[in-house]
Amino acid sequence: MASNRIRTEEALLISRAAHVVGRIGLAMSGAMCGTFVAALLSRAGTELFDSAGFVASMVLAGMIGFYLGVDIPGRRSSPDHRAAVLAKPDPVELLSAAGTFLAAIAALISVYAFVFDEMPQRAWDFTFGSWWLLGIAMQVSAGLLGRLRLAK
Repeated sequence: MASNRIRTEEALLISRAAHVVGRIGLAMSGAMCGTFVAALLSRAGTELFDSAGFVASMVLAGMIGFYLGVDIPGRRSSPDHRAAVLAKPDPVELLSAAGTFLAAIAALISVYAFVFDEMPQRAWDFTFGSWWLLGIAMQVSAGLLGRLRLAK
């Protein structure tokens, strides 16, 4: 019996470590996305976007957004849980998915602009930057709401 308990504890420890490593990977993905969006905005020629502080804040926002918002804790299980899931979509999951999509599409367009040396019109730069910020805000909100819901 003692060896089964030790194996269970080891499995839990490995599972937790894998979860943390995965979350760190998500944070690094967010940091990369933030770097590309910040670089695109800094090429727009606006002094506000051409600073190390701005780039660092975009990278940090990406890390936090992807860390918190991509892996939302599930609802607590209840007998009516399956019926509730089938009846209506979870707004926290929808918020997370929409935020991830907006942030990722802004990053993808930014990477495209660099790889192919395309410079979109200035208004589009700000549009992509807005998508990024809105997406990250949605991810962070979803992550915090999901964790608050789990704590109840």
